[in-house]
Amino acid sequence: MERKIYNKLLEWKSRDGRKPLIIRGARQTGKTWIMKEFGRREYENVLYVNFDLDKRLSGIFEEDYNIPRILMTLQAFTGIKAEPCKTLIILDEIQEVVRGLGALKYFCEDAPEYHVMVAGSLLGIALHQGTSFPVGKVDMLDIHPLDYEEFLWATGNTSLAELLPKHNWDVINPLINKYIQLLRLYYFVGGMPEAVECFVKNGDLAEVRRIQGNIIAAYRSDVNKHAPATEIPRIGMVLDSLPWQLARENKKFIFGAMRKGARAADFELAIQWLIDCGIVHKVPRVREVGLPLKFYEDFNAFKLFLVDCGLLGALSEAPAAQMIVGDNIFKEFKGMFTEQFVLQQFMATDSLYVYYHSQDKSDLELDFVIQKEASIIPVEVKAEGNVHAKSLHNFIDRHPGIRAARLSMLGYKEQDWMINYPLFAAGVI
Repeated sequence: MERKIYNKLLEWKSRDGRKPLIIRGARQTGKTWIMKEFGRREYENVLYVNFDLDKRLSGIFEEDYNIPRILMTLQAFTGIKAEPCKTLIILDEIQEVVRGLGALKYFCEDAPEYHVMVAGSLLGIALHQGTSFPVGKVDMLDIHPLDYEEFLWATGNTSLAELLPKHNWDVINPLINKYIQLLRLYYFVGGMPEAVECFVKNGDLAEVRRIQGNIIAAYRSDVNKHAPATEIPRIGMVLDSLPWQLARENKKFIFGAMRKGARAADFELAIQWLIDCGIVHKVPRVREVGLPLKFYEDFNAFKLFLVDCGLLGALSEAPAAQMIVGDNIFKEFKGMFTEQFVLQQFMATDSLYVYYHSQDKSDLELDFVIQKEASIIPVEVKAEGNVHAKSLHNFIDRHPGIRAARLSMLGYKEQDWMINYPLFAAGVI
């Protein structure tokens, strides 16, 4: 399975001033696999330890941060001697050991010749619970579920994947039906590596859904294990409300959907916990649009999306027949999976800031407004063939000089004020 993050790891390995690397991401997005695979391909050997699986190493950092002593202990435990530039040291689930994150500072300062990678589920939560974080002493990369291009690679459709970033629309447009057929599959399978691997190996949709259910169960287990006891019920309520929230025409998060009379203050910590874990993505509203978008953020209005469209299907209990056969997935879910898909592709894109736009006392809303460096692109998402874009046209009338993007079931087409991209090309607009 090929992942785009691999090239970033190559850049990290060859970088002058390289620091220990933290790979961040939600549980089961492939952190451990990519570290081991990178070590297997790019180093002579790999020194791998998982602090969650073997408690004998739980006190390795308690005595001191003497790097020679630590490396000797790891060698005794694994049988692998760490050699500078030749060995990749992988410290998995490092949040499970006392003072684990603090050790990275000393690898950076006292032993920069060693190549060290770190990952841990719920790492964001661990950082908020008082663990010393080595600010300025680590590099960080985020890993996400497989995006649509990576899904095409995994399913043997490499030639289709290669066309998208090249914007070769003359070749892409005649192949739209093939791309959409695979898009339906991606909506169901999603991008969690285990689910994708299962689908590629045997095509068993029931087994894919079972795996997705297990991942959701693991998220709930993490909630019970790590979250404050007072927040556990609220976190579950937020998670369970997502299908209803996203199935509405107006996808602004509604607190009253979880409990009558609920207020934002009741669920702020629960939502932030899910965000820190990487289980949900928050898309804030901007009332006005200008650079930078952050200046115009409305902290009282936002949308919440799940980390993966396949997990959203499992959480929604959406039958495979509805999602894969015909156009039901695009017509009967009111854009739920389509906006989830688009947001998921945006989140997997580097240095992209994502918001949505609406104004008080107006029904007009833009599904997304994205900022890439000094460029702002308003984006409207259409799940069906009806591409009437009243909100988008109204926005452009009020913001001359900005060119919009529409994602729809139609092929690539340029107009003076807007470019229509096929929906499956969301990751390359």
